[in-house]
Amino acid sequence: MSDHVARVVRQWKSEYSEVDASPMYVLARMMRINMKINKDLSANFAKFGLATGDFDVLATLRRSGEPYALRPTELTKSSMLTSGTMTSRLDKLEKLGLVCRNPNPEDRRALMIHLTDKGRALVEEAAAKHFALEAEMLKVLDPQDREALEGILERWSHRLEEEGAM
Repeated sequence: MSDHVARVVRQWKSEYSEVDASPMYVLARMMRINMKINKDLSANFAKFGLATGDFDVLATLRRSGEPYALRPTELTKSSMLTSGTMTSRLDKLEKLGLVCRNPNPEDRRALMIHLTDKGRALVEEAAAKHFALEAEMLKVLDPQDREALEGILERWSHRLEEEGAM
């Protein structure tokens, strides 16, 4: 069985054999799979009027537990967004009525970002569809392959985190 990546690696071997293009077998395939995943997940979030980053903020608040509120710095650390994008993201979500900013009862100089009832209902509906879509994407793997892949990716992720690359 041959795919696009295998053909590209063969071309490199044929035309520039002095370099080892074999890492592409893993990394280029991961990049192609990631593009497909991101495209499908983004399309799913769009059905709810959300971008991926919007969902990430709402999901971070929802999974934080009651009262579904975090300080902006905690929200940034717990989400997959950079601090630079958080303020504009919160402005957008607040305009949509999905979050609100309230004074922090422990420090009146600081704010807490709260998930509104409307935001909670939306993120719960979107999350249900999101996890169903992810499960559908993984159906092509048999349970043993999925478990092996989970372990490999977890070990790789830990190593990258230890190196400070993530």
